Amino acid sequence: MQRGPLFGIKVLELANVLAGPSVGAALAEMGATVVKVENLLTSGDVTRTWKLTSEDPKTDISGYFSCVNWGKKSLALNLNTQEGLEVVHRLTKVSDIVLVSYKPGDAEKLKVDYDTLKQHNKSIIYAHLTGYGLENKRAGYDAIIQAESGYTYMNGESDGQPVKMPVALMDLLAGHQLKEAILLALLNRERKSEGAYIEISLIKSGVASLANQATNWLVGNKIPGRMGSEHPNIVPYGKIFYTRDQKPLVLAVGSDKQFVELCSLLGKPELANDERFSTNYNRVQNREECNHIVQELIYKFDRDALLPELEKRAIPAGGVYNMQEVFEIPEVQDMIMEGRTTSGMPIKGLRTVAFTMGEKSKPVKLDAPPHYGEHSIAILKDMLGYTAEEIHGLIENKVVYARKQ
Repeated sequence: MQRGPLFGIKVLELANVLAGPSVGAALAEMGATVVKVENLLTSGDVTRTWKLTSEDPKTDISGYFSCVNWGKKSLALNLNTQEGLEVVHRLTKVSDIVLVSYKPGDAEKLKVDYDTLKQHNKSIIYAHLTGYGLENKRAGYDAIIQAESGYTYMNGESDGQPVKMPVALMDLLAGHQLKEAILLALLNRERKSEGAYIEISLIKSGVASLANQATNWLVGNKIPGRMGSEHPNIVPYGKIFYTRDQKPLVLAVGSDKQFVELCSLLGKPELANDERFSTNYNRVQNREECNHIVQELIYKFDRDALLPELEKRAIPAGGVYNMQEVFEIPEVQDMIMEGRTTSGMPIKGLRTVAFTMGEKSKPVKLDAPPHYGEHSIAILKDMLGYTAEEIHGLIENKVVYARKQ
C-alpha cells in the first residue's frame, strides 16, 4: 500500500467548515494521520448538516462535509472542560502540526493558542487561519471575502449585477497558502529542529490571487469591471460561443497565429487580414464586432465535430461542461474515490491533491469520511494511552462523545 510522502506525520485539526479542513484533507492524502477534533457542544462540524434536498437527512455525512474530510479520524470533544483541554494538550504532544481557524483571541480563551501548545511540544507547527489577520476579529466568511477582495464586483455579465462564484474559492486559496507554509515549516524543522507559528488570512489570500486584474488597476489605472467570461486583455478569449446544436464552448485564442488558424478553420481566412482584427490589440479595441462574427461562423458547426478540428490546428478550445460531463473526462477518472462509511453507506469523493511524485507514485488509499465521534475511543486509547475506566468517565461526564460501533 502506498504510504505517501507525509507518512508518520500527525495532524491535530481544530478547524471546521472548509478552509482549515481542506488543508487537513490534503495532508491526509499525502499520508499524514489527521485527528479531527469536533465540538461536542454543537454536534460536530457544522457542514455535516449542510445538505442538498437529494441527500439522506438521517446520515451525519453530507456531500459538503465529505469534500474535505476523507481519511480523517473524528474525536468529539468538549473543549470547555479541563478534561477536554487535557486531551488536546496530550494530542499536541504526539502531533507535528496543529490546524486552527479561530478568530483572534479565541484560541487564547480556550487555551489552545500557540504559546500554550508549544509548552507541550516545542517543535509543533501551528497553522492559524483567520479572516482578516490577527488585528481584526471579524469572522471570515467566503462570500464576504469574495465581495471585499474584488471578485464579486468583477464577476457577472457586463449588463448584470455582481455575482458570487459558486465555489468557496477564498477558503481554498487560503488553504493552498497554508499548505505551502506548512511544507516549508516541515522542511525548516528538519534542518533546525524548530517549530513554527504560521498565520494566513482569507483576505490576503484572495487579494494575492487577483493576478492581472490587480495590476490592470495598479499599472493600467483601470478598475476591472464585469465582462461575463471574457478576458480584459485578449480577444477572443474566455467568451462562451454556441454551436449549431446549442452546445456551449469556449475559445482561448492567445496569439495572432492562433487567430489566423481559427479564421481558416471557420471558413473565413480573410477575417484575419482585416485591420480591425489582425492583431490582438486591434481585436480588443473591436471586441464586440469580432466576437459577433466569430459566433456567426461557429454557429455553422456542431460542437462534437468542431472541437476535434480545433484541437488538430492547436487552437485552444473546450466544451463548457456540467458536473456529470466533467467526470466523464478520462484524465480525471483517477481523482474519484469510492468507499463505504462504517455504517455501510456507499460514498464517492474527490481527491484534492492533483500532483504526483515519480512515475511509480500512487495515491494513498483513504477511508471514507468519518461519522461524528467515530474514532473517539480509539484515539484516546491507542494514541493517548487512556485506560478503559478513564474513557468511560470522560463519556459519562460528557467531555467526549463516542459513536456506538
